[in-house]
Amino acid sequence: MQNPRPPVPPAVAIGAAIAAASSASILIRYAQAEAGSLIIAAYRLGIATLILAPVVMLRERRALRALSNRSIRLTLLAGGFLALHFATWIRSLEFTSVASSIVLVQTTPLIVAALSPLLIREPVGRRLVFGLLVATAGSLLVGLSDACFGLSCAAAAEPSAGTALTGDLLALGGAAAGAGYLMIGRVVRKHVSLLPYIGIAYGTAAVVLGLSAWAAGDRAVGFSSSTYQWLILLAVLPQLVAHSTYNWALGFLPAAIVSLAQLGEAAGSTLLAIVLLHEVPSALRFAGGGLILIGILFGAGAARRATLTA
Repeated sequence: MQNPRPPVPPAVAIGAAIAAASSASILIRYAQAEAGSLIIAAYRLGIATLILAPVVMLRERRALRALSNRSIRLTLLAGGFLALHFATWIRSLEFTSVASSIVLVQTTPLIVAALSPLLIREPVGRRLVFGLLVATAGSLLVGLSDACFGLSCAAAAEPSAGTALTGDLLALGGAAAGAGYLMIGRVVRKHVSLLPYIGIAYGTAAVVLGLSAWAAGDRAVGFSSSTYQWLILLAVLPQLVAHSTYNWALGFLPAAIVSLAQLGEAAGSTLLAIVLLHEVPSALRFAGGGLILIGILFGAGAARRATLTA
């Protein structure tokens, strides 16, 4: 069971996680030069699982044996949602810009906020709801930037023109799957420590993604050394550092607040895409990103008042 007083303030840990997670879109884009989206996702979760496995088996044997059947079933289900999240989101980066993909996949908080009171009985305060609505409005502006709806806009001149809306819809599918993953994690992490939870969830996702990649006929080996480098970094930084920190934070903060904080990845990823990929967002995307950051600021106030729970 999680210590009710964390050794590190959750807000500080989540800030570091956002910085690590912001590299994900860039690393994926680099890897997509040779590897398919499903195999990239499988490598990300597979490498992370292999790194975690010895630690979990050596340090958490007692905790693993003590898991209830319900906790095991829920953790396996969380792994399934995690696999679907990565399968759809990584695929979206083949069709749309980094800025649009990362911002839209981070609409997860709206879904979490809408369903948390019904599914996991966690009420959402008015301040947090306002932050979510503002952030969602920003996400809609980003979607409008890509859809254009017959208007003359910057997206029409981009390489992804004509396919951007497909990428946006895939990113939204990733957001829905991510919401399921976070809410299940919030329920399980009240009773299960971090390492057993992420060890099983990551491993389940890796198996599901690996089988999906095999069924799709994705090439699994024979890449250049640089592609393997991107895949390893993807497993270490965004997965082991960032996602594991988010799962740790679920032991102390409501799922809606943890998911809202992850919207900070949109700003970090967009800045990296400008510098490294030369993807300069349109005016609508910049406006949407600004609204998302305002939403995060309002949500941060709710996070400071959140009650720590076991």
